Amino acid sequence: MPRQQLPFNVLKTGHVELRVTDLERARAFYVDLLGFVETERDGSCVYLRGLEEWEHHSLVLRQAPSPGLGHIAYRVAGEEDLEELARLARDRGLPARWLGPGEERGQGRALRIQDPLGFPVEFYHQVERVERWLQRFHLYRGAQVMRIDHVNLHTPDVKAGQDWYVGTLGFMVSEYTETEDEPPRLWATWLHRKQNVHDVALMTGVGPRLHHVGFWLPEPGCVLRAADILSAAGFEGTIERGPGRHGISNAMFLYLRDPDGNRIELYTCDYLIPDPDFEPIRWALNDPKRQTYWGHAAPKSWFDEASLVETFDGVGLMEVRQPELADRPAHVGH
Repeated sequence: MPRQQLPFNVLKTGHVELRVTDLERARAFYVDLLGFVETERDGSCVYLRGLEEWEHHSLVLRQAPSPGLGHIAYRVAGEEDLEELARLARDRGLPARWLGPGEERGQGRALRIQDPLGFPVEFYHQVERVERWLQRFHLYRGAQVMRIDHVNLHTPDVKAGQDWYVGTLGFMVSEYTETEDEPPRLWATWLHRKQNVHDVALMTGVGPRLHHVGFWLPEPGCVLRAADILSAAGFEGTIERGPGRHGISNAMFLYLRDPDGNRIELYTCDYLIPDPDFEPIRWALNDPKRQTYWGHAAPKSWFDEASLVETFDGVGLMEVRQPELADRPAHVGH
């Protein structure tokens, strides 16, 4: 399906803000163990980035009473796109507010909305440029995290979510999972704006919840190195799933739980999608190679557990709804 001609241009997943209950403990996990670059910090937040990133941050750790998702942010091509998205939010009756320049460190004016799925989503264009460490090889540490890649979200109604992202925001489908009913029903979808498999994935589940944030590594050896580092440092219990290879996306992966239980994926070796007429790849829900190409099932926690989402006003956490479809393949026990 060709890209739609819309009055705004969403470029990519830009950053994610995670709520953490102990800022120093979280910083030690992400910076000292995994090797994220610390750009800046203030009294309540630490701003991190990957080695090849020139934007001020791609991950914000914010001190909060409980873990969870603060917000997701997408970068747009220009300031005029923010005005068009504000108009869209007004037309749809979605909660929205403007953030002034510097209200989030390192970022210009931004628009934050609560999308129809219940997630706080920020759109921005202007951002502070910082030194890119791509060729500062002597400073590489940990898993050698290069950049943010995607978010994966639990939502009770994936079809409605896909309609929003594809039909309204202009994302494109790379791969999808359907049930084996007649007619089949959409269980999960992988959606992109940049030219790889996804910027956001939507999976059937109790939601709205954040399943994980995915970060790109330069090659498969870094996935193994991350597992070795965590185990050697006594953090083997944070490894939830992998190392392995997905059928969907073809990527090598390692899933981790940070000290607050927020899940991240270390991710590499997916593929390029430069063509607007790329044919999305269909997977059957009960195909075991879909989730792990080598056939072994994901642990129960991977389906059951996810991070709660902050309310739009920032004073609490969103209530969740149960999905209408079964929230896991039939071969995964409840």
